[in-house]
Amino acid sequence: MLSVMCKKMETEFIQLNKQWNAEPNDPGEVVEERDGYLSLTFRANPWAYEGYEEGQKLELRFYGCSEWRNGETNDEGWYSGQCRFSKIAPRWGEFYEVRGNTLLKECPNDWHRIGSEAGKKHFLFYLRDSTFECKANSYEFIKKKTHNK
Repeated sequence: MLSVMCKKMETEFIQLNKQWNAEPNDPGEVVEERDGYLSLTFRANPWAYEGYEEGQKLELRFYGCSEWRNGETNDEGWYSGQCRFSKIAPRWGEFYEVRGNTLLKECPNDWHRIGSEAGKKHFLFYLRDSTFECKANSYEFIKKKTHNK
């Protein structure tokens, strides 16, 4: 598990995606508020990791989610410093738990509030053309079955 701490900001990034990631060119992410959880589905990257087929869907389910956002900052914006984590996050395109200072004062006010309880963890996923974030108590990774067989 990769963990990087930025001492200046007191922000820690713990990389959560191991042996999987979103399709780098067109992940086709969809966020849905479900009964009991928040769902983020996207296409898998079949070229970087074994065991995935082109077009195969992956899902992240967030439980105890209080709020989420899917912002417009893309990879070009991240590399040019337009994201609040541009200079401190280890890499673009990864899924992290962010601990410590999440720099919310520098965050756009485009959060969707969906729960009454406050999510205890801050999750961050850099996708091709967006930045997904949510506050939840836990998450689950689900590899969807393929229909190409």
